[in-house]
Amino acid sequence: MKEVRIAVVGATGMVGRTFLKVLEEYQLPVSKYKLFASARSAGTKLPLLGKEYTVEELTEQSFDEGFDIALFSAGASISKKFAPIAAAKGCVVIDNSSQWRMDKDVPLVVPEVNPQDIAWHHGIIANPNCSTIQAMLPLKVLQDLYGIKRIVYSTYQAVSGAGVKGWNDLEHGAKAFAEGKEDYPLEKFPYPIFSNCIPHIDVFLEDGYTKEEHKMMDETHKILGDDSIRITATTVRVPVFNGHSESINVELKKPYQLEEVREAMSQMEGLGVRDDVAHDVYPLASEASGHNEVYVGRLRRDDSVENGLNMWCVADNIRKGAAANAVQIAKYMIEHEMI
Repeated sequence: MKEVRIAVVGATGMVGRTFLKVLEEYQLPVSKYKLFASARSAGTKLPLLGKEYTVEELTEQSFDEGFDIALFSAGASISKKFAPIAAAKGCVVIDNSSQWRMDKDVPLVVPEVNPQDIAWHHGIIANPNCSTIQAMLPLKVLQDLYGIKRIVYSTYQAVSGAGVKGWNDLEHGAKAFAEGKEDYPLEKFPYPIFSNCIPHIDVFLEDGYTKEEHKMMDETHKILGDDSIRITATTVRVPVFNGHSESINVELKKPYQLEEVREAMSQMEGLGVRDDVAHDVYPLASEASGHNEVYVGRLRRDDSVENGLNMWCVADNIRKGAAANAVQIAKYMIEHEMI
């Protein structure tokens, strides 16, 4: 297997540091690593595979020495500027930002679901939104077996999805509660997240939906390759540190049997079925945290519509929802000699 050269852009951030952990776990055949970040973070030393790497400032010349793959998690504006530069120098960019997801010339990939789309990249591959990624695995099973007519998403998204400031808001809120204090400074959210559910992930648009909700709707169509699926979404931030949970209601095109669904989902790569309610077995955010798999359970009929199905889906939003999915794309490309 060919050895490759990998650059990590945004290495000091929450997702960037998780890139490094996942790369250690996957032990890819890599001959060279380089870590990049902003000028402010340059000089930071980070461990990777038993070595200490010094983070370098990202510049337009950073890719001159040659890389095969660059894992980006530095925000949309950085990706917009630097991803084309890297791609022009022969590097395949796997980008975690929202910048390229809906570009018609950029594949949007979950490796277990649509790896075939990798083949038509033009130097940039987009990582989907975290809340979209985890839903794709069980939905792909249903699409292949029965076809999908309609999806209703309701998400319960952890504060780690809002970065360090979101994490701090929950941590500070819990500390204030323990100390009997009512007020504390907020770094990220418009209201205290501790003891709250906030139906406001990001910017509200003219139709009353948020950008996050539109991401889930639009990205689902692109990944599953079916714009005819009718989709609605409500995305909510909840007081959980890590691990997104989702209630997914699906209207299928064909009749189904629950046992057939459970069996098919148990065979899906990267998808774990936790569905034994008689013994309180169902997916939990605490179970998913620190793992790269998606978990599904609470599978049950929805008799309010024909061929309706309800399920509960959980994943680590920083791992499978970001870093692990990107590294898995790189792994697939290396194993299938696409580099």
